[in-house]
Amino acid sequence: MDAETAPEVRMSRHRLTLIGLLGASLLAAGALAGCASGAASAPSATSSTQDAEASAPGADVAAAWVDAGRAIAVVTYGSSSCVPVVEGESTVANGVLTVTLADAQRDACTRDMAPRATLVPLPAGVDAAQPLAVTVSGAVEGKTRLDGLASVPAAPADLTASAGWVDRSMVAIVTYGSSGCVPTVESVTSQGETVEVQFATPPADQICTMDFAPRVTLADIGREAGQGDVSLVLSGGGVQVTDPVPVLGTR
Repeated sequence: MDAETAPEVRMSRHRLTLIGLLGASLLAAGALAGCASGAASAPSATSSTQDAEASAPGADVAAAWVDAGRAIAVVTYGSSSCVPVVEGESTVANGVLTVTLADAQRDACTRDMAPRATLVPLPAGVDAAQPLAVTVSGAVEGKTRLDGLASVPAAPADLTASAGWVDRSMVAIVTYGSSGCVPTVESVTSQGETVEVQFATPPADQICTMDFAPRVTLADIGREAGQGDVSLVLSGGGVQVTDPVPVLGTR
């Protein structure tokens, strides 16, 4: 090697060393980014309300009769912790109920995609024995239809639990308590002509709002329900219901 080429070789080796160090750094950064991406791709604890609601498939809307036909549970899909709320007064005309839903007023929502139910009181004059078309607009948009009840039960006492069929498998269950702590289903078992729904014990550190309001829990009871009329026995989770709750509607 002559004197003229030696500096070029040294410079090339220096560049290769820098490239090697840079490549190692990029690989390390890529590995860290891969770990971060893996964590982000899994369902995270929270996300912005806008992100969670924007991902909801608005056309997927269902409903169930509850509260002896005086209300319905409107089922939509999106973040399970950010259930839409009714905005304004619902109206009915020519057998069509129009409901406007607004986003839940929360800063963060779980990043899941699940069915969740909003309780919608019905305007006076709605006959639950007649079919009811439901049009939902606002934060979620979609349409569904409820068949009329074959037998409309007498109006129960206030604060009475109720339930209704959403589809062939899912029921909407209305209970009363803190609106910030909606009961969650732990288990479903068949008990003769009834289906027992056991609610989970809430965490000891769970913070609940100090109100007393209706809450809607969705439960899949299809395998245990069998055929014919179904009643639910509710227990656990701080829910105080002593009598079986008949499930309204048809599957």
